[in-house]
Amino acid sequence: MTGTKAVWLEDWARERGRAFLRFDYRGHGASSGGFLDGAIGDWADDAAEAVTRLTEGPQILVGSSMGGWIALLLARRMPGRVAALVGIAAAPDFTEDSMWAGFDTEARAALLRDGRVELPSDYSDEPYVITRRLIEEGRNNLVLRDPLPLPFPVRLLQGTADTDVPPEVALRLLGHVDCPDARLTLVKGADHRFSGPRELAILGATLDEVTGAISQGL
Repeated sequence: MTGTKAVWLEDWARERGRAFLRFDYRGHGASSGGFLDGAIGDWADDAAEAVTRLTEGPQILVGSSMGGWIALLLARRMPGRVAALVGIAAAPDFTEDSMWAGFDTEARAALLRDGRVELPSDYSDEPYVITRRLIEEGRNNLVLRDPLPLPFPVRLLQGTADTDVPPEVALRLLGHVDCPDARLTLVKGADHRFSGPRELAILGATLDEVTGAISQGL
């Protein structure tokens, strides 16, 4: 929750006199627990508990990358508490469609045999560890296989230079959701972080547009 976008969003909300909630899932950041012990359903439970215990009324969910998947799960679980959803390089079903689908026979065998595989990371000198539980538990939380009604404004922001979550994922999500007001903004040259001044300005304009639409009942 100390990431560039999360801190920027807090400032955006403060300037407009809006309540704001940011938190770390278990095993992330300042929260307790081991990262390798968690999986998508655990982190979705964390999000649901945070929203239930710490907020009142409908919320605008903003989720980046895996957080976009978590936001979709939250919207499916408690649609009455959601006023709008903004996904930034959202990565629904990535454990199945990106990780598992991308493993070769050797990696799949190692995962099933050892319970984990280690992959090189673009963001750290340490390897990126994928656990068998992350893959298998993720299959219980897929959102692109069944109808996904989202009866509120949905905005998807996606960089064309994103090598972690390619634009095709955003297009698939846009086509899949059952939503009367869903829009996708493709930003030429933006990468997965979507954290530069240009990208943050687009995020702010998107939120201003969404909050204006909500206030007018559109």
